[in-house]
Amino acid sequence: MRRLTLALALLLAACGQRAAPPTAVPPAVPPEAMSFAAAPRFGDLDPHDWTGRAPHHYPVHGIDVARYQGAIDWFAVRRSGVAFAYLKATEGGDVLDPSYHDNRRGAAAAGLRQGAYHYFYFCRPAAEQARWFIRHVPKQAGALPHVLDMEWNHRSPTCTKRPDGATVRAEARVFLDILARHYGRRPIVYTTPDFYRETGIGRLAGTEFWLRSVAGHPSDVYPGARWTLWQYTGTGVVPGVAGPVDINVFSGSPESWLAWSGPI
Repeated sequence: MRRLTLALALLLAACGQRAAPPTAVPPAVPPEAMSFAAAPRFGDLDPHDWTGRAPHHYPVHGIDVARYQGAIDWFAVRRSGVAFAYLKATEGGDVLDPSYHDNRRGAAAAGLRQGAYHYFYFCRPAAEQARWFIRHVPKQAGALPHVLDMEWNHRSPTCTKRPDGATVRAEARVFLDILARHYGRRPIVYTTPDFYRETGIGRLAGTEFWLRSVAGHPSDVYPGARWTLWQYTGTGVVPGVAGPVDINVFSGSPESWLAWSGPI
């Protein structure tokens, strides 16, 4: 009887309680809360046996993504140790990456520093492409410098042009200058070993570079080149991203990262 009375009392008490509220969406995380306690070390579907200074020896890591990565859990990405993200925004003069705005909002809510990149199309004038980028990428407090992605597209079904180095550099300057005037900071240039070698893009004055090098340190693949970001894999494994993803490192210390990335 005592057990029955106790059970009835508990039941009545429960009836008087309100139902538990639904799980809340995680609050936005301020970027200044980022910790660099240890350099993260991510998985890789096609790992490379690094010699010299390996990517995991650098403390500041980031990813770059496009529609191919699908829906991303940006809070899980942030918890994994990723400090920044570059998001594909535009391509040529008429393509907007359909994931861009969702990724921009998601990365911001998770407190990740972010920038956008434009994939250059050699069959459209640079000024037209710059205007297309500006049309879709808003000015945003705390944004990283945006990126001009210049590389040969060997599989393009619509544009097989491969301009000479002088033309490539001239078009790059037009694009960079327009964005610098609009956003107040000069973009950086992403490129690949063959494009860098064949076009002399590294001769652009006053330009920072983000270099792809998945089979060796940039100092070996781009002798004498100065770099700010290094893309060291295209097959990385990062929590929150369902498939393979590009992973990058910043060239300096956490302190130099905070100085370079600018105020929030």
